Amino acid sequence: MTFDEARGLFPVLERFTYLNAGTFGPLAQPALEAMQAELRLDGDRGRLGRDYFERVLGLRQKLRERIASLVGVEAGQVALTGSTTDGCNIVLAGLGLGRDDEIVTTTDEHPGLLLPLHASGARVVVADPEADAILAAVTTRTRLLALSHVLWTNGRVLPVHELKARTGLPILVDGAQSVGAIPVDARGLDFYTVSGQKWLCGPDGTGALVVAHADALRIGRPSYFAQTSFEPDGSFVAREGAARFDPGWLSASALAGALVALEIAPEGRYERAAEQAARCRALLDGKVELVAGEATLVSFRHDNCAGLVARLAEDDVLVREIPGRDLVRISCGWWTSDGDLERLAAAAL
Repeated sequence: MTFDEARGLFPVLERFTYLNAGTFGPLAQPALEAMQAELRLDGDRGRLGRDYFERVLGLRQKLRERIASLVGVEAGQVALTGSTTDGCNIVLAGLGLGRDDEIVTTTDEHPGLLLPLHASGARVVVADPEADAILAAVTTRTRLLALSHVLWTNGRVLPVHELKARTGLPILVDGAQSVGAIPVDARGLDFYTVSGQKWLCGPDGTGALVVAHADALRIGRPSYFAQTSFEPDGSFVAREGAARFDPGWLSASALAGALVALEIAPEGRYERAAEQAARCRALLDGKVELVAGEATLVSFRHDNCAGLVARLAEDDVLVREIPGRDLVRISCGWWTSDGDLERLAAAAL
């Protein structure tokens, strides 16, 4: 399938210059049809019975395997979640940190990571998003590095494998802006969160958490999926692998849509997305105040971000602002065309 053929599968791109996959990716027609088919089955046959549950559990396993393959780990190391925030909360609840412990993070993290860090009870140490600054913030009390692989503010890529190797500390990586946007190899990292609805173009409420060593993390937020058997007092035998951390049920429609979405991306998608992000920066360079970044997010400063975003939306060009940062952010996917970027440049300048 060519890029043009694959792009043609997204109905929203027929009308809009859609540059906001960093929030929600576009939904492809085959994914929509798979979701609708499952909803019709739910309505016609009901959501009960052995066949129903076996079919949905089979979809869960297929999605677990597909995400594992995408990020280079084993299926047994993947929990299915509803979001990257789910994954962050699962990890922080399981680590059991307290006020004598420290977590090192950066100034450019999303609330989906920051709020679980604060709720952990540990002292949160905030460093500039530079390798040397992060390393300098580590002390003998540091128990965790908690960082984005790609910063949601500007697309900067942090050297998460290097930081893990140089500190020897457990690391929780927020992969919301990386998986599906850039090549990801989660091997060697303790915890890595995945967002299904952003760059993977899946349904709302889909995601994953990679747990390198399931037995080393306490089940701090158990769901029905945590156990293989339980007692009247709530004690239980834990399920094997990272599936014990699955926080709850995912609908058949969401699972089916996510699986189809993962199959749509064409070969060369990462190279294509990188090329379009570079083209976007080149078109805007010298016309706006660009912020340095390497991945598929392109940000620039503006004195009226909300106004510009609203004006662009009137021209069917969809981008977003980053609250409190005076930044407008553009998301360039493999589906982004040269025409999209030219319309953006013409409308924004």
